[in-house]
Amino acid sequence: AAGIGLCRTEHMFFEEPKLSSFQKMIISENADARKANLKAILPLQQKDFYNIIKTMEGRSVTIRLLDPPLNEFVQAETPELASALAKKLGVSVETINKKYAELNEHNPMLGHRGCRLAITYPEIYEMQVEAIARATAQAQKEGLKHDVRIMIPNVTTFAELKQIRAQAEAVIATVNQECGTKLKFQIGSMIEFPRAACNADKIAEYADFFSFGTNDLTQTTYGFSRDDYSKFIDSYLDQKVLLKDPFATLDATGVGDMIEIAEARGRSVNKDLHLGICGEHGGDPDSIKLCYALGLNYVSCSPFRVPAARLAGAQAVIEAAKAAKAAKATAKKPAAKAPAKKVAEKKVEAKAAPAKKATAAKKPAAKATAKKAPAKKPAAKKTTKK
Repeated sequence: AAGIGLCRTEHMFFEEPKLSSFQKMIISENADARKANLKAILPLQQKDFYNIIKTMEGRSVTIRLLDPPLNEFVQAETPELASALAKKLGVSVETINKKYAELNEHNPMLGHRGCRLAITYPEIYEMQVEAIARATAQAQKEGLKHDVRIMIPNVTTFAELKQIRAQAEAVIATVNQECGTKLKFQIGSMIEFPRAACNADKIAEYADFFSFGTNDLTQTTYGFSRDDYSKFIDSYLDQKVLLKDPFATLDATGVGDMIEIAEARGRSVNKDLHLGICGEHGGDPDSIKLCYALGLNYVSCSPFRVPAARLAGAQAVIEAAKAAKAAKATAKKPAAKAPAKKVAEKKVEAKAAPAKKATAAKKPAAKATAKKAPAKKPAAKKTTKK
């Protein structure tokens, strides 16, 4: 594997003492109180990121800023849980119940999460970016190699990324001034919704890379919930309504079209736009072949699927090369004697086909990139990258 394609920072908040500080931040009533609690988390986050950078030994790591909704961090579903949390945080049960009710959502996966949190509470992402920048500055001063990239999740409009990028760059500039460094980071966007794919040209003006979150992109393209589709998917497959499970193998004519649109529109603005996917599809051979055909640079998958992903990537390159060679041979083959009109038609077809396949053959080989395991086991990351 070439690096970490998805480092989920939310896992880092589920361990103490960060969890308690983060929960106090969530129930805070104003920005000053939120910033005070986030300040307690900053050095802990910095330590997490420093250890990741050190472990990676110069390999790339893409850090996704906080993605899930805040209600996942406040366990107060029952009176007993609410009482325990109130005691832990030193507040009243009424305070916990009130905040829990405020955070509760009918559809949290499409609710107040990802970059929407950064628009509402910018101090959350600002703390994370500062921790990333300070950790990188520390590594640089120690002579450690680093290649850290920052990813913004749940983007649907360029205005979200434009605003959040500006806030992140302001934080990085402050760290550079205080630490005497000249750090620069690639900042990119996840593409998880059809609207983001259709507006990729506008989003690409503020993104150094795209990472297609194919789990959510499949959900929002199909209108299927990953949590509930098990109730009907077997019937769909048995009756051939669908030939493959769309959450196991990337859908070429729906989700694939969204990726193709985003690739074309994004690279029309930035021809060097780096593209990849992160999701369960990243370890599926058929999905990897599709990603290669669509011009993506890498796939990111769970560590245990890296060997299969590398094999599928190599096979995709070889098959594309063979197809291009066969098409070229067909194009050079003398046309059979036939009426002039038919010969002309055959020539048009022969010229069109190899051009398309030759283009595919020039695409860079897909790279397999392992997803990061939960932060509390940093040692595992180094193993998956070899």
